[in-house]
Amino acid sequence: MSNKQVFHSHIWQEEAEENNPFEAKACYCHGYDVYGDLLGKVSWSEYLYLLLKGERPSPIQAQLLESLAVAFANRGPRDHSIRAAMNGGVGGTTAAGSLMAALAVGAGQYGGAHEVFHAVNVWQCAGQDITQWQTMIQQLLADKAVDIWLPMEHAPGFDPNGESCTTPTRQTLAYLSGFIEGGALQWLNHHRETLEELATCPLSMTGVAAAALFDLGFSAEQAEMVFLLLRLPGAAAHAMEQQALGWKKFPFIASMIELENDPGSLGVPSIEEFGL
Repeated sequence: MSNKQVFHSHIWQEEAEENNPFEAKACYCHGYDVYGDLLGKVSWSEYLYLLLKGERPSPIQAQLLESLAVAFANRGPRDHSIRAAMNGGVGGTTAAGSLMAALAVGAGQYGGAHEVFHAVNVWQCAGQDITQWQTMIQQLLADKAVDIWLPMEHAPGFDPNGESCTTPTRQTLAYLSGFIEGGALQWLNHHRETLEELATCPLSMTGVAAAALFDLGFSAEQAEMVFLLLRLPGAAAHAMEQQALGWKKFPFIASMIELENDPGSLGVPSIEEFGL
């Protein structure tokens, strides 16, 4: 009987090293030799597309995904997932803890990955039909079933707290819409104001991301995963920065902290005397 270990994957195949069964000698991603053929010849975005879609992206698709990655690499301290990572950093948690905080907060339905999931589903069902968009939004908001996620309370891809479409959202949409002729992004750019009236709130960056990921051919599940991945660089950078700066320079918060019962007045060493 053979002791050869076998695993089953349509994505990945390996050949073990002769003298080390715990390491691979050759790795194949959807048939491509990763370290023999792909390394040094493809970009990170192209490899990500290959991993998830099982085929090489066209040059236009690769450029669109690369540009989308730049747009979402760092959404800044106002982004909830970035703030979560910053909280981890300033609190002294581990690197993994900061990133897990960013993933947890950035996974939700208010500017998060699951909102992108819903928005891609709308694209799949409604396409470029305004009437179908209205129907899909109404149906989604009327669905009050609760499972892992609570019911949606706003149209996915739109900002329930906004009064107008933000400048970065308009800039990103305008640029990305130039990649695929007749695609979702181009249609969204032309019909943004009409859709905002249907949604009763302005388009958000999650809406732009959903249209781009739909244009790239990703399913709702794949789009949700990609959106989580693309936002991690900013979370990592801000978590490390905040860890070095400390809580006194935490954005928007430190200046609002006032001690009503300062222990220093009671002869107890103050925070400053502890060097914090």
